[in-house]
Amino acid sequence: MESHREKKFQKEKALFVVGVGNFLVKISQFTLADLRGTIAFVISLISSNRFDFKLRKRKRKRRFIYRGKMLWIARLSGFFSAAMVMIILFPYLQSFPPAEAIKYSQTDSHIRLNPPIESTGSLNRFSFRKADAFHNADECRSLTLGKSGSCHPYLVHVAITLDVEYLRGSIAAVHSILQHSKCPESVFFHFLVSEPGLQNLVGSTFPELKFKVYFFDPERVRSLISTSVRQALEQPLNYARNYLADLLEPCVRRVIYLDSDLVVVDDISKLWNTSLGDKTIGAPEYCHANFTKYFTEYFWSDRRFPGVFSGRKPCYFNTGVMVIDLVKWRRFGYTRRIERWMEIQKTSPRRIYELGSLPPFLLVFAGLVAPIEHRWNQHGLGGDNVKGSCRDLHHGPVSLLHWSGSGKPWLRLDSKQPCPLDASWAPYDLYENL
Repeated sequence: MESHREKKFQKEKALFVVGVGNFLVKISQFTLADLRGTIAFVISLISSNRFDFKLRKRKRKRRFIYRGKMLWIARLSGFFSAAMVMIILFPYLQSFPPAEAIKYSQTDSHIRLNPPIESTGSLNRFSFRKADAFHNADECRSLTLGKSGSCHPYLVHVAITLDVEYLRGSIAAVHSILQHSKCPESVFFHFLVSEPGLQNLVGSTFPELKFKVYFFDPERVRSLISTSVRQALEQPLNYARNYLADLLEPCVRRVIYLDSDLVVVDDISKLWNTSLGDKTIGAPEYCHANFTKYFTEYFWSDRRFPGVFSGRKPCYFNTGVMVIDLVKWRRFGYTRRIERWMEIQKTSPRRIYELGSLPPFLLVFAGLVAPIEHRWNQHGLGGDNVKGSCRDLHHGPVSLLHWSGSGKPWLRLDSKQPCPLDASWAPYDLYENL
């Protein structure tokens, strides 16, 4: 009888260990939204009949088994306490979605939250020469960031994504901004990444750069992304711009978002100082473009959808260059509004749009955009989304050249088949061919 009880206890102990192991696996996948469920899971595990320790304690006649159990429980208590500590601290180890798992500050000269991670193998093929140091003109305000970091009120904030495929373009974009800025030391860069190692490369290329790197979890949007006319438009990092208000510090009230396939040939502070009035975002608008083509026939035929533009005069705008009021964005919850249209696209019996991350932005903001001069987005230089043919500049002055479309200047230059305007990008290229 005693042997039978001992075997039963050993079996229960094994099941408990397995349960705790599964519990820890769950922890690694949870976010803050799941914390309440995690605690409920622990309580249910402890209170289950299989591990009713109070019941076992009453059976004092079985002292040998009881002592063995209590010794085993005492040894396990430290392990279980560590698990509880993981629950409590987990939100700080992996921030609420979109997760900010890497946050590197060149100005703080240390890694926050996570230690440096070595570059992945895919980065070994990249080598960039160190950029020259750029300094403020005499009339610029003197900045001493100290502990305030990115919260200094006189900073110009610029957000750009970094990924392996467009890394060369991102580095060139940063280089162009620094080269044409009157106060380059007053520009603070916020880099959005979905893989480790990139912060080290940026720091070595621009030793004096003020920047932070934020990790954007691809799983945050993967289930919401629909197939597009070009595979590059389906990458989760394309949607990171939707979450800037969550990723950046609350003290950052305004940011310029820029795509990775452009160069700035004017002082970025001019764009920064653009008045948005009562609008949340500002961008160059193109009202002559056929707005209806950005949505499917099903969208326009279903009377539920076109009504979203009621009371507006919607115009096309390119989301690769935007000035964003993050205070208003956070207040009115625009991230969720964009996500809602992505959900409708996924659940509708037929598609309501075809083109990547742009249409949800148009659905939310078209007709509600503060107009910015066209000079700040001479876009379309990469041709269309299929052939990537050469194109000329639009009429008028130029402050920013944007190779939106499938043709990228670094690829065409490397293939010895450049378009004429690709020569305007080349001076900002810091890539060294190994």
